[in-house]
Amino acid sequence: MSRWLKLLLATIVLCFAVMIVLVYQINTAFNSPLNIVGSQTLVVEKGQYAHSVINKLYERSIIKHPVLIKAALKLEPELSQIKAGTYELSLGMSARNMFDKLARGLEKTYQISLIEGLRWQDWIVQLNNHPNLIKSAKTHEQWLQMLDPELPGQSLEGWLLADTYHFTSGTKVEDIVKTAHVALKSYLTEAWHSRQSELPYSSPYEALIMASIVEKETGVPIERPRIAAVFVNRLNRGMRLQTDPTVIYGMGEAFDGNIRRKDLRQATPYNTYVIKGLPPTPIAMPSKLSIDAVMHPLYTEEFYFVSKGDGTHYFSETLQEHNRAVRQYQLKRSKSN
Repeated sequence: MSRWLKLLLATIVLCFAVMIVLVYQINTAFNSPLNIVGSQTLVVEKGQYAHSVINKLYERSIIKHPVLIKAALKLEPELSQIKAGTYELSLGMSARNMFDKLARGLEKTYQISLIEGLRWQDWIVQLNNHPNLIKSAKTHEQWLQMLDPELPGQSLEGWLLADTYHFTSGTKVEDIVKTAHVALKSYLTEAWHSRQSELPYSSPYEALIMASIVEKETGVPIERPRIAAVFVNRLNRGMRLQTDPTVIYGMGEAFDGNIRRKDLRQATPYNTYVIKGLPPTPIAMPSKLSIDAVMHPLYTEEFYFVSKGDGTHYFSETLQEHNRAVRQYQLKRSKSN
């Protein structure tokens, strides 16, 4: 073998060895954990390239070998097709894991829990205060126009489903509201179709109003069908509902934490001590449990209930029994306070 051939073979072997070492280093850098403590957030701007992301992470000391990572993306170009968004970088994640997430658009998700029993005005404040949602300055009329100009009651009260909603950064408040509204309508429609027979509601909307009242009357899930039964019995008998939460809702900002006798005599569309039947709109956002309760109330002969002071209620069939319960649970507690 000639000297030049030996030199050529040696060069080829050396190049091959160097290439093996380089590929090994590239794979090691690409598959080793990033320099992350806890979890961090990465924002990829629209139109930003993978190399720009690598440079940004190198500046943040999250990536140690940017040249090797860029080389790895040359070998796997599909991972360089990243999507804009906000991503979570977690402990133990490698550069490969990260770029796989970016290429698939698996953004970090946030959540907001819209709690039953609160009013529309409480929910919109909560939504607008979330740092990862784009605020809305819509008026009530604009909200109605967006959701449904023919919405019964011409009020948003009660028309959003209490639930936990997940979203990505930059989602609009309007999108959450739309989702919650569609979810409520769907659940209400299904519940209406499976309701008990001979209930005193002429429409799903009346059932929704009743559900909001039940929601405000008790936070004990097992009591809700029983509370609903009392109100159903009252409606069937032609009695007034006489429920404090409707009075409070009708008082609006004038409510200071106390209901006085004059408040119970004040004629408002929501004062169920004065009006017969249901108020004109829901008084809060009801839960699924309250909607289910008014569609399937218990069969009872009870017409009254009074708070026992521990979150539960004492139920009575007669006014005489109810008055005794009031003396036992309300008047004695007032004296002890």
